[in-house]
Amino acid sequence: MSNEIFKAAQVMNLGRLLTHTAALYPEHTALIQGEDKWTWTQINARVNAMANALRKLGVRKGDRLLLQSRNNIQTFESGWVAFKLGCVWVPTNFRLTPPEVAYLGASSGAVAMVVEDLFHGHTDAVKAESATLKHVITIGEPRAGELNYESLIAQHLGEDFTEETVAYDDPLWFFYTSGTTGKPKAGILTHGQMAFVVNNHLADLIPGTTEKDCSIAVAPLSHGAGIHALLNVARGAATILLPSEKFDPAVFWEMVQRYRVTNLFTVPTIIKMLVEHPAVDEYDHSSLRYVIYAGAPMYRADQKRALQKLGKVLVQYFGLGEVTGNITVLPPDMHAEDDNDPNANIGSCGRPRVGMEVAILNDKLERVPTGEIGEICCRGPAVFAGYHGNPEATAKALKGGWFHTGDLGKLDARGLLYITGRESDMYISGGSNVYPKEVEEVLLTHPGVAEIAIVGMPDSKWGEIGIAVIVKRPGVEDVSEAALLAYLDGRCAKYRWPRQIVFWDIMPKSGYGKIVKKDIKVLLVEQGHVQA
Repeated sequence: MSNEIFKAAQVMNLGRLLTHTAALYPEHTALIQGEDKWTWTQINARVNAMANALRKLGVRKGDRLLLQSRNNIQTFESGWVAFKLGCVWVPTNFRLTPPEVAYLGASSGAVAMVVEDLFHGHTDAVKAESATLKHVITIGEPRAGELNYESLIAQHLGEDFTEETVAYDDPLWFFYTSGTTGKPKAGILTHGQMAFVVNNHLADLIPGTTEKDCSIAVAPLSHGAGIHALLNVARGAATILLPSEKFDPAVFWEMVQRYRVTNLFTVPTIIKMLVEHPAVDEYDHSSLRYVIYAGAPMYRADQKRALQKLGKVLVQYFGLGEVTGNITVLPPDMHAEDDNDPNANIGSCGRPRVGMEVAILNDKLERVPTGEIGEICCRGPAVFAGYHGNPEATAKALKGGWFHTGDLGKLDARGLLYITGRESDMYISGGSNVYPKEVEEVLLTHPGVAEIAIVGMPDSKWGEIGIAVIVKRPGVEDVSEAALLAYLDGRCAKYRWPRQIVFWDIMPKSGYGKIVKKDIKVLLVEQGHVQA
């Protein structure tokens, strides 16, 4: 069979997952937010109604649907609306500024925008920048020329809808990168690719999940939390949305107890907040089976604390948006609190995902020997279809038939992966390569260090030096620069030591809870700790 025929082959429209689940479990709870609950029948009917409404407005297969909203039922539904229509879902992180959302709207070529009514400034910015936007559908009170989301649903509720026929390579989601260098890029996720991803996540991350399970979303559904929601829809497990965008660990733990939550996806910094909050000991969280973390490595000190509080429920996966997290997995039985336990796998982010191949390559695209550091690359069905409208970036990311992560790491003899840091995180001081993560891990074992980030900054003598930014743990004495450097003595080679240590009250984080090193570098310059 030729490649052209294969690419034209029809596949299941991913929206069919919701249709299947609504037929199987019509009266089961699908979504919870605050005191509101919806069944699978209700969600599916609302999605079909909105899909019919958009089709009547002239929205067609391949069109882009932009979303600017906090987590709510409409956000949850909008992805399924886009999928069933054969359109492309373009969700934003609601915390982005109007100019940032305007760029996403214009660069994606969105023809319709679903937007919460507290984001009128974002709507106006998109209108000003976009040459393609035709319809604005408002969650809440629409302005002149805008349509009301709930009114459109009411007009078409009860109407049948058949999912659009799609091919393997038809896009369904523009997954925007965080834009750590330059403008964000839209990774194209396709129906065929995502069918593999959903199956892979179900097998590797939350095996055995059924309609009796329950998940809680603690991050915007625009990125990783939205991918995780797909898995629970596929199995009929309910999803809980937090009652507000303000993250409150006490509210989280109360909901875990009340709804017997079994799985969640988050990032290491959020797990750290959850297990260090007093509420973790005030509520019953024994229902938890899978606490999945990704987006950044978890420091060993934080990992041990989480295992002490939660038990063997941690699941780590490594992967970028371009492969929707499908590179490696470290399941619960490969975590252990005791450093001497052979199942602890300290520092590892796990084994290759089922169906995926992982390799460590040098700059000649050659595999390096076991244990040597190189760029982490992968290939397999989870790899995206490239960046929308950016052939140069696509060619770079997929050079030599591999997806290039931009992360540095090594494989051991068992094939387990160890990340040593981003290529951009590594710095060269006095001719030696320094990987900040290795030093961060050591300093985090000091009882007075709550959070840390080490960045390489220009230096006239050494070329680059490491500057450590530290948030102190309250109530611990002597967390001075001298004390921390003394703590490193004998635990870490001196050439790796940071040359400066700066203490801050808070660490800058992204909308997804990840420490943002590029922002730290800017602040260090602004505060005069280093010359620009």
